[in-house]
Amino acid sequence: MSVILVTGSYDHEIRFWEAWSGICSRTISRSGEAGQVNRLAISPDKRLLAAAIHKKVYIYETASSSSTPLTSLDAHTMNVTAVSFHSEGKWLVTGSEDGTIRIWDLRCAQVHRTYDNGAPVNDVCVHPNQGELISCDQAGCIKQWDLSENLCSHELTPAGDVPIRSVSLASDGSCLVAGNNKGKCYVWKINEEKSDLPRYQAVTKFSAHKKYITRVLLSPDVKYLATCSADTTVKIWSISENYEFRQEKVLQGHQRWVWDCAFSADSAYLVTASSDHTARLWEMASGETVRQYNGHHKAAVCCALHDGPG
Repeated sequence: MSVILVTGSYDHEIRFWEAWSGICSRTISRSGEAGQVNRLAISPDKRLLAAAIHKKVYIYETASSSSTPLTSLDAHTMNVTAVSFHSEGKWLVTGSEDGTIRIWDLRCAQVHRTYDNGAPVNDVCVHPNQGELISCDQAGCIKQWDLSENLCSHELTPAGDVPIRSVSLASDGSCLVAGNNKGKCYVWKINEEKSDLPRYQAVTKFSAHKKYITRVLLSPDVKYLATCSADTTVKIWSISENYEFRQEKVLQGHQRWVWDCAFSADSAYLVTASSDHTARLWEMASGETVRQYNGHHKAAVCCALHDGPG
């Protein structure tokens, strides 16, 4: 299982794919169960898949062929919109339309901590230092939550009350990117807490798409930003050392909204999921589709890829 590639859909199915052949190797078919698959995350050790399905999060074994989850996490009262693993894989972070962010202890499948965000949460990511979370919400706020202090330590509102759809943190903790419902991207340089500079220093903003941004994602090598949009495209932006973002490529091929994307560990490939029922694997160097994954019967809205060391 050196490459794990998974997609989730409004058809209620989760599919595992052989990345290079395009063959679907496993389907978790949840027959008779309601609830669309909203988000997917693979644990750092590649052993577990967390699937946000309506109000619950289901934990599956990646190496199993069973459609029965190991456990389910049940406390949110509305759609779970964000899910990510803490680096050690013992903790899971979730965000929901119910306005809360929850940290779960996977060893006992219990809520360890709840943060009240006060507005529907659209995305959450874990800072590489593993001590902070960054969330964004429907009210237009981006917040830093301190895991040791148990509080919101910073708040950003770059565009008033325009909903922030997605946030991405650089793997080295150097910068934060956010995308909003009007197609705009905002970028902050992250300074050390100990320095005299602001923790989040606004460095640039730019219009990436004319329609909704659904996902922003920085590449693992922090050289590129991918922006997915309702305009059916994914745009690839190069990032200079002084945070100038230049459009490098437009990935064209999907027929409808592109909802989600995931980079390969070496930043050379990108997987995307679209309302056109398909997922695609793109080669970054050429901007071309190298594989298409066909099998979902409705919109493919989330994807996860883990091809790095487990």
